[in-house]
Amino acid sequence: MWNAEGEKVKTIYDIQQFLKKFGTIIYVGDRVADLELMETEIQELYNSQLIETKDYQSAIFLLRQEIVRETEKRAKNK
Repeated sequence: MWNAEGEKVKTIYDIQQFLKKFGTIIYVGDRVADLELMETEIQELYNSQLIETKDYQSAIFLLRQEIVRETEKRAKNK
């Protein structure tokens, strides 16, 4: 999975920009929900064979890592 500059996707923003190429813009106002929806969209693209296995794995890893960070941040703030 490559960003517009031809670099490997490394951030959540890169994933958002990648999804935008497929007409998918995700924003529901809840960061964790946004990340989970992005994960679902990436899974759908993979199941439709529109992205390679290694790109799928990288994107899912980044998204799940960020979900854990956000969840931990919320737990600390309670």
